[in-house]
Amino acid sequence: MIQVHISEQVANLCSNLHLFVIECDVNNTASDEMLWKEIDKETEYVRATMKLDEISHWNPIHANRLAYKALGKDPNRYRPSAEALRRRILRELPLYKIDTLVDIINLVSIRSGYSIGGFDVNKISGKNLTLGVGQDGEVYHGIGRGILNISGLPVYRDEIGGIGTPTSDEERTKIDMDTNRLLMIINGYSGLEGLNEAGTFAIELLKRYVKAENLNAKVYDAANKVEEILLSC
Repeated sequence: MIQVHISEQVANLCSNLHLFVIECDVNNTASDEMLWKEIDKETEYVRATMKLDEISHWNPIHANRLAYKALGKDPNRYRPSAEALRRRILRELPLYKIDTLVDIINLVSIRSGYSIGGFDVNKISGKNLTLGVGQDGEVYHGIGRGILNISGLPVYRDEIGGIGTPTSDEERTKIDMDTNRLLMIINGYSGLEGLNEAGTFAIELLKRYVKAENLNAKVYDAANKVEEILLSC
């Protein structure tokens, strides 16, 4: 399993950070009709229960925005992906249909408020990721965004360079139809409250829609303490 390490800089400035990390074999497919019924139901709930000006105050999103500010990034210019998804829903804009894995990640993010990284394990260089802070001039190709200025953003790096931020993952390790081993990282800058529920929901969806097998899950805290999640078959 890919191991994750939280750098001292991030740990000091984001002491309440917890990560729910899932790795599993998957069978990705084109967008699933039954999954989209769940997504449509969730978007209806969001529209019925939240207003646009309330999104940034919701605890998981608010905490992510505070982390951006602490690390040196303006969250109004570089929004966490969970915030961007909810804003899109409340502006009555359609969500993108990508593939089942990406759609699952988006559903979990919409429901939980956590920004989530999704990576093709076979495209990650090495067996370790470190969560650090983006530097000036660091080259990073955000998925569908071109060159992204990640200076001041929390960024996961493998042996080659950055692969994920809460705003956008990197083209190099993105999920596609050939992805058969998934790494999902749920970024809980607001702490543990709600994180295990989000992770459990993600695992249920992965089993239901992409036949997830050989599944491992761990929770990391800012001090790099790791809790292995016991999973039922």
